[in-house]
Amino acid sequence: MGSWMDQQLKVDETVWPKGSQIYASMDSNASQIGEEDCDTQPDTNPEAYDASMLEQRRAYKIELQKGISLFNRKPSKGIEFLISSKKIGNSPEEVASFLMKTAGLNGTVIGDYLGEREELPLKVMHAYVDSFNFQGKDFVEAIRFFLRGFRLPGEAQKIDRIMEKFAEHYWKCNPGSFTSADTAYVLAYSVIMLNTDAHNNMVKDKMSKADFVRNNRGIDDGKDLPEEYLGSLYDRVVKDEIKMNSDTLAPQSKQVNGLNKLLGLDSILNLVSWMQPDEKAHGANRVLIRDIQEQFQAKSEKSESAYHSVTDVSILRFILEVSWGPMLAAFSVTLDQSDDRLATSLCLQGFRYAVHVTAVMGMQTQRDAFVTSMAKFTNLHCAADMKQKNVDAVKAIITIAIEDGNHLQGSWEHILTCLSRIEHLQLLGEGSSPADTRYIPTTKAEVDEKKALGFPHLKKRGALQNPSVMAVVRGGSYDSTSLVKTVPKLVTPEQIKNFIANLNLLDQIGNFELNHVYANSQRLNSEAIVAFVKALCKVSMSELQSPADPRVFSLTKLVETAHYNMNRIRLVWSRIWNVLSDFFVSVGLSENLSVAIFVMDSLRQLSMKFLEREELANYHFQHEFLRPFVVVMQNSSSAEIRELIVRCVSQMVLSRVSNVQSGWKSVFTVFTTAAIDERKNIVLLAFETIEKIVRDHFHCITETEISVYADCIRCLITFTNSKFEGDIGFNTIEFLRFCAVKLAEGGLFLNEKLKNDNISALKEDSSDGQSVTDLDEQVSYWVPLLSGLSKQASDPRPAIRKRSIEVLFNILMDHGHLFTRRFWAAIFCSIILPVFNNMRSKTDMLFEESSSGDSPSSASLDTEETTWDAETSTLALQHLVDLLANFFSSVRSQLSSVVSIILGFIKSPVQGSTGSGISVLLRLADGLARSASEDEWTEVFLALKEAASLTFAGFMKVLRTMDDIEDVETSSGQSVDKDDLDDGNLHIMSYVVSRTKKHIDVLSQIVEVVSELYRRNQYSLPASHVDILADIFSCIASHAQQLNTDTVLRRKFKRACSVQNLTQPQLLNFENEANKSYMTFLQDMVTCNPDVSKELELESRLVTECSKVVKIYLNCTGQHQQQTKPIHWILPMEFDRTEEAKARTSLLVSSLEALCSLEAESLKRHVSSVFPLLVDLVKTEHCSPQVPYALSNVLKSCIGPIK
Repeated sequence: MGSWMDQQLKVDETVWPKGSQIYASMDSNASQIGEEDCDTQPDTNPEAYDASMLEQRRAYKIELQKGISLFNRKPSKGIEFLISSKKIGNSPEEVASFLMKTAGLNGTVIGDYLGEREELPLKVMHAYVDSFNFQGKDFVEAIRFFLRGFRLPGEAQKIDRIMEKFAEHYWKCNPGSFTSADTAYVLAYSVIMLNTDAHNNMVKDKMSKADFVRNNRGIDDGKDLPEEYLGSLYDRVVKDEIKMNSDTLAPQSKQVNGLNKLLGLDSILNLVSWMQPDEKAHGANRVLIRDIQEQFQAKSEKSESAYHSVTDVSILRFILEVSWGPMLAAFSVTLDQSDDRLATSLCLQGFRYAVHVTAVMGMQTQRDAFVTSMAKFTNLHCAADMKQKNVDAVKAIITIAIEDGNHLQGSWEHILTCLSRIEHLQLLGEGSSPADTRYIPTTKAEVDEKKALGFPHLKKRGALQNPSVMAVVRGGSYDSTSLVKTVPKLVTPEQIKNFIANLNLLDQIGNFELNHVYANSQRLNSEAIVAFVKALCKVSMSELQSPADPRVFSLTKLVETAHYNMNRIRLVWSRIWNVLSDFFVSVGLSENLSVAIFVMDSLRQLSMKFLEREELANYHFQHEFLRPFVVVMQNSSSAEIRELIVRCVSQMVLSRVSNVQSGWKSVFTVFTTAAIDERKNIVLLAFETIEKIVRDHFHCITETEISVYADCIRCLITFTNSKFEGDIGFNTIEFLRFCAVKLAEGGLFLNEKLKNDNISALKEDSSDGQSVTDLDEQVSYWVPLLSGLSKQASDPRPAIRKRSIEVLFNILMDHGHLFTRRFWAAIFCSIILPVFNNMRSKTDMLFEESSSGDSPSSASLDTEETTWDAETSTLALQHLVDLLANFFSSVRSQLSSVVSIILGFIKSPVQGSTGSGISVLLRLADGLARSASEDEWTEVFLALKEAASLTFAGFMKVLRTMDDIEDVETSSGQSVDKDDLDDGNLHIMSYVVSRTKKHIDVLSQIVEVVSELYRRNQYSLPASHVDILADIFSCIASHAQQLNTDTVLRRKFKRACSVQNLTQPQLLNFENEANKSYMTFLQDMVTCNPDVSKELELESRLVTECSKVVKIYLNCTGQHQQQTKPIHWILPMEFDRTEEAKARTSLLVSSLEALCSLEAESLKRHVSSVFPLLVDLVKTEHCSPQVPYALSNVLKSCIGPIK
């Protein structure tokens, strides 16, 4: 039979079809099969009796038996299961028929179920009773016939329900037997009681016939039944007990016999029936043999038995399912207890056939059982006790591995474990410590020499203390995979001698046989090779995890296996690599440095081999292949391993650069991790490689996916953040500029292959949560580069920060002509504007502090330096303005954002920011002189006006911080005692003085900018612009006058500056300059732009402003106070007034000259308001001769020359 099976099963994998449709028609045939008695209905058509039909019938029987078993335990659950699995119908009649006709059901359980009061059991009981035909039957015989299929339950209520239905149905079948159904019900109950009383041994006082007759008087509707009839009932019940059939009492044997008879395997199954607990061991074999003989004889006498001739080999599966157990026992016991060469050879051959059949049939449990038993019989785990039969078992294992490898699946682990142990024993036999021979094999000549000398190294005293030798000599269980950690005792020389003798047996197994198993892996099918690799990884991990003796035999074979199978299709190789990848990562992170180095070098060899194959576009297998390098690089704590990975990746990339496609992502991830490494040599090594890649092979990067290019830029940016000072940061930034040049030269802005889904990969590179969502495909390669430089603008190192800003704007200036308007908008939104976020946020914080009115005595007064100093900020703003002016036609929509940044910088309290901001704004005005439209100029002017207004409000809140400080008026020249002010007030006053000076500088610069802007276009400024500019000048002049006329504020300033030796804020000069600028602007507009002047009535505003200046001067000289006194001479002015008058003289002269510049007719229209002030000036003492001269010119213009 073994030879026949071997021939029949040498077929393709489709012998046992997986996922066949055997069960598809099971449900549809369920009812038909259920009606048949499968035990007694052999198929008369041999062709129809094929494996498919047999499997159908078998599956149905198994499912049915499962339902029967469940019913016998929980009847309601069993019925529910049978209905849901469509083994029976859901009608009460079908359930009742099932209970009545199905063998194997427990009669007691049937009675309990029929007696239930739930809806379905009650209906089933009624249907069950109604299925009987009691017509013409005697009452006792009817009860006997009714109760043959089940046993009445013990609960009285259940009995009552059943007998009530029986009586009703009996009376319906025999209406003339009794007056009513009630008579039948009472009599039935009495018969049941009589049956129990008469045949129960526990009842001592039996019921007599007279008692039975007396108990049933008047039950027939008040009448008595004939006494002869009742006596006859009594005699028959007492003589013949009413009970169930005997078959119902033994359901399990009936159930098993039915299935076995279906398969024709009764006698075979009996061979493997286990001994029952109550059986005695003595004489068991004779009893078993006698039972088998009786069963064969009984079966041969049955006419319905038939032998079926089949050709479908898959039917063997059913035979094996019941016979594999005794086969395994027979082979195992014989092989274990016998040393006869013929017997053991036959057993090993039986093992081979059994493994072959079960493997091909897909019977995993049985296959693993046979393979595990064979592996244990190799005795490799206890080599000191090995015999020739164990060596033969090893040979059989190798033969199975080569011949049946496609079907072994999980059994590979046992086989490969045996091969590993063989190598371990050979290693010990070769005479070198495993620690010394992990990586350098012993030559064959050395091995032969040691064997010829009888393994002298094992006979040495030191060998007896070698843990590896002692562990193998002592042996262990089959499942032990590593050496024991503690050595209870040393081995004896005698044990060593026996071990050496047994080692010679292993000479029968050479390296060729071992290596043939691994080389043959390339012939395995796709499923088998994956299982082989999984098992080999497990065995290798067991070797490496040995605490005292880690080995790399299986690891080496794993690398060889990968080489053998490198040419498989990528779909299969991908599955293999999923297993290998996790293994390499796990071993690469091992604490054993030698093992980790070995596995990383092995991974490098595989990677080099794989990179020789070209990868098509849009595939990612190279990336997955190199992923172990990435994971180990990111998680390894060993600097040696990280350095080795960098060297391996560098060597692979530089030698196979033209073949790298998706692998670039893993390469750059490794170098990015190396860039932030703590070891300087690793950082430098990685940087040298990335430098060569960028300089010599930049086109290879840009030819792949855009995300790869983004990874390259991200890698370069990471190098700039390296903590090791030197030229790395600057060189990296220059590489970014080099990348930009390469992009422009390569014409990548015309690449039409890019897709929107590639662009979306760049969203993660946008800073501060901004995302580039609306990019042009043609320029998307620029985004990672520009985003990286934008981020570096926030670097804490000033040199790196400044260089990044310069390179960023230089790239935009040099290559901005390649960008579309839409892309420019995205660049400003996500790249350029975030550069200034740090500067703007710091400026806004300082401004809000000044606007909040909080006491400056807090820590906020000690203003920290901004991340960007004034020099860096100015440099960035200058580049921004130049960029805006150069590409204004494409980026004019960003004007408002740029202006906002500049104004924020102008109003910053940081020293030097105001002047720098003013110069930048002027630079912007120069650049936009011929490009900006009227609306855009309006935007600029309105921003200036808003900045001035915000400055006023914020500064006034700062001034209110001194309201609580007492005002002390001192005479001129009187000293101020420092003790009059506490430290807090001094600090506040000092802060306010400083802020006032800065505030004056800011407003003065704004006036300067506005003056410069209008002078460049004063002949063509529209009325809207003139009106805005006039408001700016006016509000600044009014604010200046408000500050200067606040005498309390001036006294406090004077007091604070006197105490702390500070220079006072130049409030008077600021007021004069503001008024003069305003007056000059009005005068220029009236002269150069008469139409606008007329429209806005600027002439009247000029006269009003000049009059205000004259009044201020007269108040300063005290002329208005003197007019109230009838004094005819002029008193000399005080010293302070004289100084103030001198300071205001220049402004007064300018105002008089402005009046003279008006036309005669215009001046005459305003002479009524101006002339009284001129008269007062005539009466006033002046400190400069320029005043009378200018006054004379005005009077000449008003009155005319004196004749």
